[in-house]
Order: sequence, then C-alpha cells, then structure tokens
Amino acid sequence: MTARGPLDAAGRSFSTAAMDSMSQSDRLPTAFEIGKHPLTLTGRQVVEEDGYAVERLRFVTAEGEAVRGLLTRPLTSGRWPGLLYIHAHGARYDIGADELLDGRPALLGPLGPEFARRGFVTLMIEMPAFGSRSEPNESARAKVCLWRGRSLAGQMMAEQQSAFEWMAERDDVIAQRIGVFGLSMGATLGYWLAAVEPRIACVAHLCCYADFATLIETGAHDLHGIYLTIPGLLEFASNGVIAGMVAPRPQLIAIGDEDPLTPPAAVDRALAETRAAYAQAGAADSLTVLREPSSGHVETPAMRAAVFGFLERYLAS
Repeated sequence: MTARGPLDAAGRSFSTAAMDSMSQSDRLPTAFEIGKHPLTLTGRQVVEEDGYAVERLRFVTAEGEAVRGLLTRPLTSGRWPGLLYIHAHGARYDIGADELLDGRPALLGPLGPEFARRGFVTLMIEMPAFGSRSEPNESARAKVCLWRGRSLAGQMMAEQQSAFEWMAERDDVIAQRIGVFGLSMGATLGYWLAAVEPRIACVAHLCCYADFATLIETGAHDLHGIYLTIPGLLEFASNGVIAGMVAPRPQLIAIGDEDPLTPPAAVDRALAETRAAYAQAGAADSLTVLREPSSGHVETPAMRAAVFGFLERYLAS
C-alpha cells in the first residue's frame, strides 16, 4: 500500500497536524467537510396533494452520484419560512428521504405534509447509504472515507449544508427564516450543522443528544453506526459544546430518559455545557429542553407539540 501523503514527526498526516493549530470555530467546519460536497439540482417534478405540494427533486454530487430530494410546501404562492429536515437512521436503509412523506416507526406520523399545511417549505435530501443510495452500504462508504482521512458523517454534513444553501436561494423561501429539524441521526447532524452554519435561524432535534465521552465510558457509544465516527472530534469538541455554539439562536432539545442513546448521565453532562454557553450569550431563554422520563428512542405527543410550538414561535411568527 502506498502512502497518500507525507507525515509529520508525530506520524500524522499534514492535514491532521494542520487542524491541530486551528481554533475550535475553524476546526469544526473542517472536520464536518463544509463546502467539500456540493450538490447541483438536475431535475424537478411537482405534484399537488391534499392541501400541499410535493416537489420530487434530483441532485447530483461533484462525483456524479445521484441524490434524491423531496420537498413539501404550501399550495398558495408567497414566501414562506423554510425547514431543512434531516432524516433518521434506525438501520432502516430503505427509508431515506421517504421519511418526509411516509414517516418512520419512531415517529408518530409523517411530518412533511403537516409542516406544509402549517406554512413551511420543508426539504429533505437522501443521505449516502440510504434509499436510492443504499449501495455502496454504510460500512463500505465509511471505510473509504476513513482511509482517505475523511468521514461519512462529514460528507453527510457537507451535503446538508449544500442543501441549505440551495433552499436559501429559492424565491418562495425567506432565507433569514430557515430552521433545521431531525430525529436521531437527523438530530445530531442538525445541531452540528447549526453550530457551523450561522445563517440557520433555529434548530429543533429529538432523541439524539448526549455526551459521547460518557457514552464511551459506559459502552453505549457502540449503539451508533460507524458513519458517525469523525477521527479526533472529541479532542477539541464535545456534543454539549457543539450544541452551545448554536447560541444565542433558539434550540429545542427533546430526549427520553429511557433511550439507550441518551442516558441521563450523558445528557446531564452535555446539558451543563450547552446551558453554560447559552447563559454566557445572554440567551438562556432561547434554549428549550424537554425530557420525557418514561420515553425511549421515539417521538412522543409532547415532543410533537413542542416542535410545532417552537417552530411557530421562532420561524413562523
């Protein structure tokens, strides 16, 4: 096997060594590969449903891979707040972007039509290893990325940021009022993206907020897929710190205390860091936390009500 580049005295690639000298605010966009995976729209079909419109979108990556997108919006013309909705994982590689219209087992029901009826333009793109992109699979894709000094999560993040930029350019979207929403994998990628994309107005996320170091201590980290592995991430940022970088913008964190991905000890450690960041920003009231003591890795009626209220307050109003 031939080396891909020279190493420094510590045996690290020069790209890794260079990142060590960056500030935290510079390191995260680099780790998340922001700007490295642009998407280009190649096609669109519009269908009117009962009270809303659906756009079936076709994007392509710089490498030529097709990416499916779905968008729901109000039927009436005008300019509306936007929502970038990031789909979940759940080892359901068959669902992908269909979550927007069809929902998934962890949800109470589909959210795309409901968001449209409530006056939001909502976009979901299909991420690598899911839906029409299920081959190559997650393991194969992640290994390629890691061997090349990148990560599958980084590719996902960069594609979501490109989708955000595309959405912000739509004539029917108010660019200053675009939020992010997601469950599980979509939750983590959602607040990570909001931390490095200052144009995101707010973020609401369900069922995937916890301190990774604490999960490692208990062994619960192995419940996450290999896609989420970003080499060296914990050397410079924890999830509580990353979520705190969203401040002073509004953030809704909703978790279940019986969820194995969000055990109370890991949530408590992360919340201490995130709350400290919001307090320092003078924005303690902009952080909303909903903990369901008897809930697992699923959306609850209280979570859905909290999401609708949060988006109504911070995006629609």
